[in-house]
Amino acid sequence: MKSLNAKAALLSVLLFLLVLGIWHLATGASAAGGTAAGMTAEQIEYAKMTGQDPGAGRSGGFPTLAQMGATVWGHLSNPFYDNGPNDKGIAIQLGHSLGRVALGFGLACAVAIPLGFVIGMSPLIHRALDPFIQVLKPISPLAWMPLALYTIKDSAISGIFVIFICSLWPMLVNTAFGVASVRREWLNVASTLEVSPLRKAFLVILPAAAPTILTGMRISMGIAWLVIVAAEMLVGGTGIGYFVWNEWNNLSLTNVIFAIVLIGVVGMLLDLAFGRLQKAVTYVE
Repeated sequence: MKSLNAKAALLSVLLFLLVLGIWHLATGASAAGGTAAGMTAEQIEYAKMTGQDPGAGRSGGFPTLAQMGATVWGHLSNPFYDNGPNDKGIAIQLGHSLGRVALGFGLACAVAIPLGFVIGMSPLIHRALDPFIQVLKPISPLAWMPLALYTIKDSAISGIFVIFICSLWPMLVNTAFGVASVRREWLNVASTLEVSPLRKAFLVILPAAAPTILTGMRISMGIAWLVIVAAEMLVGGTGIGYFVWNEWNNLSLTNVIFAIVLIGVVGMLLDLAFGRLQKAVTYVE
């Protein structure tokens, strides 16, 4: 297993270096062809109006590795600066996004896990609520945004509501499935020992259903982090999604690429954290 992990890590590094090499060659070629030679005065003027300077060489095209390195260093060297509403450090923007995700995700946990327990333990309630779940589950979270903005009339709370509504369904469905799938032998033993319903829920059903519940939470967190970027683009203000949109409006492609990579890295770390929790509660029968 250690040998396999070492080989996988080596292959990942080689693929990463290959991507960097392709990037370097592509940006070098575009820089060589990105000069004003052979362009008419009208074409040069049009290029400048669209944010590209043909006479600037590499600065007008796709960013080079050197430019990306300078951008990354600039953000990481001073991540907590605050120069006004539209000029905040990347750590502050990321903190706002993580705060919204944590609050919306926490509210979804508080609703989905208890309700999932009830649905999983009662076939009657499961049959009664299943049509509503199946209708509401496929709705895109962003489709709720106009309704949330109209009723709540607060962009920040509307973003949290979107996170809540998109995190709710995977946890609810997985919790109900995990509770309903607990082995009947364990429940029969608990009934034979006259264990109280509350004690049975916490000492028998919850440990048995925990791996499935954590799977739902892991899926929900991935969806929540995916949605918060789009939600912040719509509501504006602060957050990593707003940062991407604002930098795109500023025609700063290096900042956009940096934010995209950062979003992917944070999402990977969140998934790894829930993966560790899921592994910790998984048992071998």
